[in-house]
Amino acid sequence: MPSITIGVISDTHGLLRPEAIRGLQGAEHIIHAGDVGARGILTDISAIAPLTAVRGNVDKGVWAQKLAETEVVEIGGVLIYVLHDLVKLDLNPRTAGFSVVISGHSHIPRQEIRDGVLYFNPGSAGPRRFKLPVAIGRLIVDSGQVLAETITLDPAK
Repeated sequence: MPSITIGVISDTHGLLRPEAIRGLQGAEHIIHAGDVGARGILTDISAIAPLTAVRGNVDKGVWAQKLAETEVVEIGGVLIYVLHDLVKLDLNPRTAGFSVVISGHSHIPRQEIRDGVLYFNPGSAGPRRFKLPVAIGRLIVDSGQVLAETITLDPAK
């Protein structure tokens, strides 16, 4: 089975940067980990690849109520749990069979393996906050293994 590329984005807060769109190109699936900020963001991203998205704390209105707070997606034999705020994780991912937990909220890119589970936060792709980088992420699933990378964008603002 060939490798599968998953684009990971979070905390767009209503701003889908051209750099983020370019960075997501080539993904076979995209995951948005919440704080979308506007319905049009999801429409634009889903034009690139199939999309799984969750609702974040800033996602309000009728359009946002259609988003679940958590999602489960299986890609390339890998089970992925998606939520916005990692603090709200209310299950043991390893016991539940998840290989990856994707979250957003903190705006800080981070990846770490705990108890055999990859915890991945792509950081914020939306408006720059403090001196934090503007970033997205990518997961490569190959033969049941997952490689994660953070892609720092270089936006003008």
